[in-house]
Amino acid sequence: MTASSAAGSSKDRVLIFDTTLRDGEQCPGATMTLEEKLEVADLLDAMGVDIIEAGFPIASNGDFEAVSLIAKRIKNATVAGLARAISADIARAGEAVRHAARPRIHTFVSTSPIHLAHQMRKTEEEVLEIITKTVTQARNLVDNIEWSAMDATRTPIDYLCRCVDAAIKAGATTINLPDTVGYATPDEYRAMFKAVRERVPNADKAIFSAHCHNDLGLAVANSLAALEGGARQIECTLNGIGERAGNAALEEVVMAIKTRGDVLPYETGIEATMLTRASKLASAATSFPVQYNKAIVGRNAFAHESGIHQDGMLKNAQTYEIMTPESVGVSKTSLVMGKHSGRAAFRNKLEELGYSLSDNQFQDAFERFKDLADRKKHVYDEDIEALVDQNIATAHDRIKLVSLSIVAGTRGPQRATMRLQVDGKTVIEEQEGNGPVDATFNAIKALVPHEAVLELYQVHAVTEGTDAQAEVSVRLSADGRSVTARAADPDTLVASAQAYLGALNKLLSRGARLHAQHAAE
Repeated sequence: MTASSAAGSSKDRVLIFDTTLRDGEQCPGATMTLEEKLEVADLLDAMGVDIIEAGFPIASNGDFEAVSLIAKRIKNATVAGLARAISADIARAGEAVRHAARPRIHTFVSTSPIHLAHQMRKTEEEVLEIITKTVTQARNLVDNIEWSAMDATRTPIDYLCRCVDAAIKAGATTINLPDTVGYATPDEYRAMFKAVRERVPNADKAIFSAHCHNDLGLAVANSLAALEGGARQIECTLNGIGERAGNAALEEVVMAIKTRGDVLPYETGIEATMLTRASKLASAATSFPVQYNKAIVGRNAFAHESGIHQDGMLKNAQTYEIMTPESVGVSKTSLVMGKHSGRAAFRNKLEELGYSLSDNQFQDAFERFKDLADRKKHVYDEDIEALVDQNIATAHDRIKLVSLSIVAGTRGPQRATMRLQVDGKTVIEEQEGNGPVDATFNAIKALVPHEAVLELYQVHAVTEGTDAQAEVSVRLSADGRSVTARAADPDTLVASAQAYLGALNKLLSRGARLHAQHAAE
């Protein structure tokens, strides 16, 4: 069964299932705050995503709260909660999504021999019983049930068909056959869907879904091949983030279908002009930078340096561009704002960039913009996006930078004097270090004692010019947990301090949630 097509269209409708907030957040260091999750969910809904997988409710009280709040506020998309094939998981997921306008429980169980032997430690018959029992339980809670065969691509086809048949008979309305470990090739993945849909008697009662990981760089290719095999839902993430090498990238799937309609006769409900904005918000929320040569949304996706390419572009853009920058939300005019720009112009610019801020958020962003404009000759769109994203990310931080002064140079010693606001109280410290960055981080450690290890420190410029904002990425790890944060400022050392504090705030927030969870238990 395919999803209903839009009126007047001869193309099959493909449902876009976004799992940025669940599978994407499982990427090491990509943990998002509750506020960041809500921002991402709102944008996914606005851009036309059909299903938002909001989290894994049984994982923690924080995940449950996030799924519940997203379920209550999303107006258009179906909201899904993930659950293992365990009764408590399914009950928790059902409770989390029950207030959604369109709730879904997504439950999964391993089906491959290697998983059954070493992870499940169950027989094939026992797993079939588990499928029937847990899908039935889920169907008694909500009408929209997705069932996934974990490691489907390494499952014998005969047994996979038996599992799918049992899931549909128990009430599953969507069947997901994931390439969990990124093992399949497009031909294999297409053939698997075709075989299951042909061999399972009641296959027409469910929508089939593809969920591909990118371990061999084939996630998007496999997802598109699944459509040829009869799948009509693709599971993906913004920027392709996710465990290990990531998932199929939403923006690549959408634009492949949109650009190559001649060989991919499908359509999605995604507003493509919002893709770049969504990519940047996801990058800011997870603090995972987008590689410059990333397809569709990378900084160089529409840049042409080769003389031959530039010559062709000047004569006809279609010589080297198969889609326009505007089609994915990239503005050609970037340099428009300065220190004389007023509130109305700034608000209009934010709307052009896809931001919708509350009055307080707008006031904070405007004040930061005016400060930035006083320090830079030209303020580019990328500068504004960096400062607004940073405002959103740090709005609820316990620790905030008040001021930083640095003494540096060839003679040394390098010294940092820092003033922080910690839970509303101002504290000050002066520390030396092996260079100004080390001195800055030592000052933070003195003011907020912690055992976190610095795993990554990275700097790059947001725009061109000697007065460009420096964007700094910092990754900290503690107790087996890694978090990443980014910050931008024309002063590299200020950006470094803000990025470090952003990561530390995430660690502290995570620690507080775990403490509360253990106390409740």
